[in-house]
Amino acid sequence: MNEIIETENIKIEDMIFEMRGKQVILASDVAKLYKVETKRINETVKRNIDRFPGNFCFQLTKSEVNHSRSQFATLNNQDKRRGYNLKYLPYVFTEHGVMMLSGLLRSDIASNVNVTIK
Repeated sequence: MNEIIETENIKIEDMIFEMRGKQVILASDVAKLYKVETKRINETVKRNIDRFPGNFCFQLTKSEVNHSRSQFATLNNQDKRRGYNLKYLPYVFTEHGVMMLSGLLRSDIASNVNVTIK
């Protein structure tokens, strides 16, 4: 997951941060890579929760979100205040979780991202 993927000026390297001792990426950032809405990512995880053990994907706690808020530029859009008050706690994915998700989404974009990450 340390490799750089440039898709429309998006660098995956800039989306990676450390949480609970693991390198992870927010579901909203994965959604940008796969060109889907974040809610589609969340739905896929919930429908296939048995395929996402804790070393693939986990949901952040409220204290983790509050403590790491400055890391999550994507969660605090100052212009519209969107993401300022979270309705749902965000999921984060490890490299294995991103690859599992790409297989479940079954889209050409997801397959290309999966190949590029490997």
